[in-house]
Amino acid sequence: MDKSDWKKKIKKAMDDNGIEKSRFSMVVDTLADILEQRDNAFEEFINSGGEACIVKTSDRGAKNIAKNPQIMIWLDLNNTALAYWRDLGLTPAGLKKINSESVQNKGGGNGLEAILARIST
Repeated sequence: MDKSDWKKKIKKAMDDNGIEKSRFSMVVDTLADILEQRDNAFEEFINSGGEACIVKTSDRGAKNIAKNPQIMIWLDLNNTALAYWRDLGLTPAGLKKINSESVQNKGGGNGLEAILARIST
């Protein structure tokens, strides 16, 4: 998928979860870029044979099995994207955190700040 398709998909997921999109436009843009790069990295991995492990030859001629650098790039981009998904509230833990912060900001919750906010209104 390209960046614009990812942006549409991310924004739809945010709508489905009731998350305000306007506050996160730069984050959505960055996440869409990361996901496009991740997809491209995976396509390159598949086109190169899709082997998770490769044989590397050291400068002394020893042959060693190593993780394919292309899959490592994909994994790194995937983990980075997951952090963005979480920050946008698009994972269960991320959504729970956003919802609890929203409740606290509106004077809900059960902390001292929430109690003082309820008393002062």
